[in-house]
Amino acid sequence: MKKTLLALTFSGLAALSGAAHAGLSATVTGASDYSFNGVSQTDNGPALQASLDYAADNGWYLGSWASNVDFGSADDTWLELDFYGGYYQQLNERVSLDTGIAYYTYHGDDASDDYYYPEVYAKFGYDSSLGHSEANFWYSWDYFGMGADHYIAMLAHSFEVAEGHTLRLSVDRSTSGNTDKWAWDTHKAYNHVRLAYMTSWSGFDFNLAAEDTSMNTDRADARLVLAVSRTFSF
Repeated sequence: MKKTLLALTFSGLAALSGAAHAGLSATVTGASDYSFNGVSQTDNGPALQASLDYAADNGWYLGSWASNVDFGSADDTWLELDFYGGYYQQLNERVSLDTGIAYYTYHGDDASDDYYYPEVYAKFGYDSSLGHSEANFWYSWDYFGMGADHYIAMLAHSFEVAEGHTLRLSVDRSTSGNTDKWAWDTHKAYNHVRLAYMTSWSGFDFNLAAEDTSMNTDRADARLVLAVSRTFSF
């Protein structure tokens, strides 16, 4: 996979926020696009995704997450399989902190294992009468196996507009610390904005999001993404 094509890819684990309820659970998701931070991982096509998670009562958790991917005709990679573990703390009645490490793997092409990389994260949450606010950060020292430092910073806020109906607005910036090894559409960084409507019905969770980025590529332009998921507890 060429660097210009790699610059259009992103991993789904960075979107994870908070901790699951204590115990073992699995989630299956169907989405119109595997879009993360506004960049399609499925060549603007649909995705089938699944996760398996274990959360302990003391805040520790482990999990794995998988999705089909499509990086274009130049590469046969078709599967992303990620692993993660961390510790979720409720520091007081308003403030929470989620810290952990994730490892991203890719499969299907002879060169897929060259893309493996680690990432650490810290996610701060704050609850108030206005809703739930977030300040989230991710860092990799070997982004997509390219040996590049990579940073992501996100601010987000969620609030309930009616019982069972939530809006979430997020703004994030992805930045390469080594543009000679990694660049976003030839630039050091790009911005992404997303507005999502979330609700549940008959055991299914629905997420409809409008998003756009500052990049000028067909995989990162303005789009609507619909995702439907169901979680099973064991």
